[in-house]
Amino acid sequence: MKKTSAISYYILFGLLLCAPLFLQEFRLSLLAKFLCFAIVAVGICLIWGYTGILSLGHGVFFGLGAYCTAMYLKLEGSASGLPDFMEWSGVTELPLLWKPFASPIFALAATIFIPVLLAAFLGYFTFKNRIKGVYFSLISQAVVVVFVTLFIGKQEVTGGTNGLTNFATVFQFPLMSPFTQQVLYFITVAILALVVGLSIWFTKSRFGRVLVAIRDGENRVRFLGYNPTAYKVFIYCISAAFAGVAGGLFVLQVGIISPAMMGIIPSIEMVLWAAVGGRNSIIGAIIGALLTNGAKTYFSETYPDIWQFFLGALFIIVVLFMPNGLVGVFQSLKQRIFRTKQSGSEEKANEADTVVS
Repeated sequence: MKKTSAISYYILFGLLLCAPLFLQEFRLSLLAKFLCFAIVAVGICLIWGYTGILSLGHGVFFGLGAYCTAMYLKLEGSASGLPDFMEWSGVTELPLLWKPFASPIFALAATIFIPVLLAAFLGYFTFKNRIKGVYFSLISQAVVVVFVTLFIGKQEVTGGTNGLTNFATVFQFPLMSPFTQQVLYFITVAILALVVGLSIWFTKSRFGRVLVAIRDGENRVRFLGYNPTAYKVFIYCISAAFAGVAGGLFVLQVGIISPAMMGIIPSIEMVLWAAVGGRNSIIGAIIGALLTNGAKTYFSETYPDIWQFFLGALFIIVVLFMPNGLVGVFQSLKQRIFRTKQSGSEEKANEADTVVS
C-alpha cells in the first residue's frame, strides 16, 4: 500500500474511533448504520471495480444476513419461545426452520454462510456458462424479485411485509441501552477495518491482479491457463459474505429488517454508493457510502418534500462529470499538480542550462 493511501485509512479510522466523543446518540447510531452500508460497498467494489461483475442483487445477501441475526434476536426476546408475529398468525409451534437460530453461534455463522452458499450456487451456474455483463445483472435482479416475493408470501415464517422487529436484548444485554449501542458501534468499526484489511490484501496480491485481468480481458486470462470461473465465484462469495455481515450489524443498529430492505431499489443504491466514491477504490467505496447516506439524511431532514430531487441530482452529477467517482477526481487533481510541478522543474533546469551555456 502506498504511503498516502495508508495515511488516508489511518485518518478515516481515527475519526471513526473518535466519533463517540462529539456525536450525540442518535447521530452515532446513524453513523453506525452508514458503516454497515460501507461494508456492503467495499464488497461491491471488489466484484464490480476490480472484477467487472455488476451485481444488482446484493440486497438479497444483505437481507439474508439481517434475517439470520434477527431470528436469533427474536427468539432470545420471546418469553414463550414463539415470536409475537407467529402468535398473531395462529402458529402454535415454532417452525423447524427457526429452531437452529435459538443458538447464537449458529445464527452468527448463518449470517455469513447462507449468503455465501447462495452466491456460490448462483455464481457457479452463471459464470460457468459464461453469463456476464447485463445478462448477469438481470439475473441478479430476478433473484431479488424471487426472494422478496417469497419473504412477503410466507408471513407466518418471515413476518411478511412488516418483517422482524421489536428486539429487546442481544446476548442478554438490553439492545437499546446507550452502552450497548456504543459497544456495537465500535464492533462495527472493527469489522469494517477487518473487511478493508482483507480487501486490500486481496487486491494487492497475485489474486487481485488476476481479478483485474479478468475484468480487462477474460478470454485472454483463460488462454493463459487460468480458470476465470473459480476466481469470479470466489470473489462473488466474499462480497456476499461482506453483505451478510453488514446485514447482521444493520439489524443490531436499527432494530428492524423487512423484505423492502432487500428489494431492487436498495440493491441499486448499493451500487451507487460504490460509484459515487469510486468503484476502483476501497476507500472510495467507504466514502461513497458515508457521503451518499449522509446527504440522504440531510436532504430528507432539511427538505422533506423535495429531498429525492437533490439526491437524484447528486447521482446525475457524479455519473456525468465524475465517472471514476470522488476518488477519481482527487487522483486526477493530484496527477495534474504533479505534472505542473514537473514541467516547472524542467523549465527551471532548461533556464539553468541556458545560463551556463
